[in-house]
Amino acid sequence: MKKTKHSSKRKGTSAEAEKSILIVVKAMGSQANLEKLFPLLEDDFTEAVIHEALKNLEQKGKIEMQQKGRLRLRYASRHQEETEGKSLPPKGAKQLQGIVDLTKSGAAYIAIENFDKDVYVPAKFTKGALHGDEVLIEITGHYKKKPEGKIVAVIKRNQDSFIGTLHIHRTHAFVQPEGQRVTFFINIPLEEAKEYETETKVIVRVTDWGKPGKHPVGEIIERLTSFSESDKEMKMILIQNGFHISFPNKVMKEARSLAQAVSERDCKDRLDYRDVTTFTIDPEDAKDFDDAISFKKLENGLIEIGVHIADVSHYVTEGSELDKEASQRGNSVYLPDRVCPMLPEEISNIVCSLRPNEDKLTFSALFHFNEKNEIKHITIAKTVIHSNRRFTYEQAQEVLETGKGDYAEELKIIHRITKSIRQKRYDSGAISFEKEEVRFRLDSVGKPLELYIKHRKDAHLLIEDLMLLANETIARFGSKLDQNKKHSPFVYRVHDSPDASKLEQFSLIASRFGYKLSFDVENPKQVAATINDLLLKVNGKPEQGLLEQMAIRSMAKAAYTTKNIGHYGLAIKYYTHFTSPIRRYPDLLVHRLVFELLQKGKVDIAVGELEEKCKTSSLMERKAMDAEREAVRYKQVEYLSDKIGNEYEGVVTGVIARGIFVEMSSLLCEGMISIENLGDEDFMFDEKQLYLRGTTSGTRYNMGDPIRVKVIGANLDTRKIDLEKI
Repeated sequence: MKKTKHSSKRKGTSAEAEKSILIVVKAMGSQANLEKLFPLLEDDFTEAVIHEALKNLEQKGKIEMQQKGRLRLRYASRHQEETEGKSLPPKGAKQLQGIVDLTKSGAAYIAIENFDKDVYVPAKFTKGALHGDEVLIEITGHYKKKPEGKIVAVIKRNQDSFIGTLHIHRTHAFVQPEGQRVTFFINIPLEEAKEYETETKVIVRVTDWGKPGKHPVGEIIERLTSFSESDKEMKMILIQNGFHISFPNKVMKEARSLAQAVSERDCKDRLDYRDVTTFTIDPEDAKDFDDAISFKKLENGLIEIGVHIADVSHYVTEGSELDKEASQRGNSVYLPDRVCPMLPEEISNIVCSLRPNEDKLTFSALFHFNEKNEIKHITIAKTVIHSNRRFTYEQAQEVLETGKGDYAEELKIIHRITKSIRQKRYDSGAISFEKEEVRFRLDSVGKPLELYIKHRKDAHLLIEDLMLLANETIARFGSKLDQNKKHSPFVYRVHDSPDASKLEQFSLIASRFGYKLSFDVENPKQVAATINDLLLKVNGKPEQGLLEQMAIRSMAKAAYTTKNIGHYGLAIKYYTHFTSPIRRYPDLLVHRLVFELLQKGKVDIAVGELEEKCKTSSLMERKAMDAEREAVRYKQVEYLSDKIGNEYEGVVTGVIARGIFVEMSSLLCEGMISIENLGDEDFMFDEKQLYLRGTTSGTRYNMGDPIRVKVIGANLDTRKIDLEKI
């Protein structure tokens, strides 16, 4: 068996191991896990010392142990890193609120806002809380300055639905949920259970959690008959990330009661744009058309472009069953083979969807442009439109490229104006991220037949630029002083400045590809120009995908809040989300706030209440991103499961003692080549420079190296892909 030799033989202490672990986990990012960590450190530290260091880091709240041995840093922001050690929850503190991170052992760590230390809760004091639940805790003591506590109450469950197996006995019935972190079963009323056969796979929703220590009671909401393993996994991904895969009856009843046709009464007090040229541009498979564009030449020589957004707030009123459900979901979730919508399809695909040849109610931002592509006038108003044409992005792109087809002149002028808008944004310091996305062509049961990369073209950018303009315009309107000379509560989409250490790490990685970067964090334009210049240089090169991902990772995470700090990535002082209320709850909130400001000059909602809605929306957005990422990975592995033996060009994206990670460029899919499959020799791993070198041949494997690989394994259970060097 081949062995990896290390240049250092020193055995370090636990404290030294902690520092090394933090460095490695930070460098690996989303790839960090125990399987990769131990081989990397075993030459410098004993296994016992590594275990001790990991335990200490968990207790300090610096790392989080996730499912399947994954590791991630606990500190998600610069503020958390700077406040390390400055605050500890006091012993005896009452009703501290936090989020549960449940371990495989049943113990938990509770992340509490404004405290840099997670609170450890032994398994016997978790009070039935599940991973991701929002809980109240009390601090019961401190051990070596590490807080310990007990859960007092579960405030909000992360998930209330589960996939499991129904077991029916003579006197009782229950569902045994799947999942490593679920240690209970869910009782089902016997009369309901008798409608099914025992050992049936079902989806169950908990209706009564009962007292801690007791098993909850639930209802079966779906029988999984003749389902594929892929279908079950997609549903599991949604459920485990806290999303309902069906709507309650009371929500569906309310949705079906809404009138589909627009009446003249609905059009009262709205600007009538039904006779103005209007069209939509969306993906080919889209059904929820929430934005449309209108075009009109004005008598004064100006061009009017209207951005019309589905007026969801007209139908989904505050406090309704539809509103409550949408608030809980936060957004629609787009998996490769399905959409888990925020609103029932009766709303998203029919009533509110801006389908062609139908009158539709909209909320609009209307812009007047002069011949220099400058905005001379803006109107924000409720409108009624009648879309003349539904374009796919491909159809609109063909018109732009050929100059022929429906509304060719209108699209040409809009394209000219939006290119100017985009350039002004870049000149102001916006960053031009062009992240590629994986798409799948599926068969009738969801099996991937083809995997391809989605590239954005002018038609995509045209729509994106108009949506950005509308969002910025609405945010500026919302930020104005109200009639009392005060700022009304409003929802902003903010993006903080990047952390200097993350940019430094990005520079280090880029230097390994021969790119020398220098960042001045105090100068946003310089940072943006440096990144944009790099993205242009790497376009079409093997390292493009890796460096684009690293650039995005070096940025702060965008979020929703009532506290405006601007949007760093877009170089905009005021920004919000207004343009997708069918699929994003914050946009629906913004529609209501803007209409209230137009009507009354102020809004009545308390800022604290609105901030809580923002926090919930940000949380659900992150969960949706996690679900979408997990689903794409599953489909990639599923696609390659019958491609064993196929060869692909790739680039080295990571190097560890046990082998190298390679992203197959045409698939944007990462797999691993273990040292056994690199060549018939031993290898030395350089931890500082992150390369492997063959001790006989001298062959080096560095991040960014092009390489040709063969697929030799694809495991759907572990989501791992094994590769071999060609």
